[in-house]
Amino acid sequence: MNPSDLPKSKQALILVDFINPMDWPEARDLAPFALSAARATVKLKAGARAAGVPVIYANDNFGRWQSDFPTLARRLAAGSGPSAIMAKLLRPSRGDITILKPRHSAFYGTPLDILLELIGAKEIVLAGLAADMCVQLTATDAFIRGFKVRVPADCVASETEAAKAQALEHMARVLKCDVRPALPEDRRKRPA
Repeated sequence: MNPSDLPKSKQALILVDFINPMDWPEARDLAPFALSAARATVKLKAGARAAGVPVIYANDNFGRWQSDFPTLARRLAAGSGPSAIMAKLLRPSRGDITILKPRHSAFYGTPLDILLELIGAKEIVLAGLAADMCVQLTATDAFIRGFKVRVPADCVASETEAAKAQALEHMARVLKCDVRPALPEDRRKRPA
């Protein structure tokens, strides 16, 4: 994508590690929570796209240093199980931006800083896996860089509800993130 073709927006939606093989032992614990977060994120993404907010996929390369995101997404969508469901639900749309990350934070070792600057983003919305690892570390790096950060509670998942709750509490208290759920019906279940 040519830099002049990038959308201009004060906000960007960053989807962290939803396109995921889910092939480690604890993934079975994460799977039901991940699917729930993915389903909520489908609506969040649709709203962002309708509002002209760019969608950026920040994904692990899963140790395959020659991997590319479109191939990973197609391979997972052709499979079965939770990773296939998430890949089908959240497959990148035309115009979505993809970056591969070598570590936990979407900022570490990626062009995300430059990309957000070119877009003009001052606020980022984070959704993805896992709330207590890659999402939280991305939120930390965003906070350090002066971004306003929103992490909708219904659009992130961890291996346990307790781990997710602790991560959200930390992001709200320390990183000043807005962690209210994205979906109105979920807002009624939790205090704002």
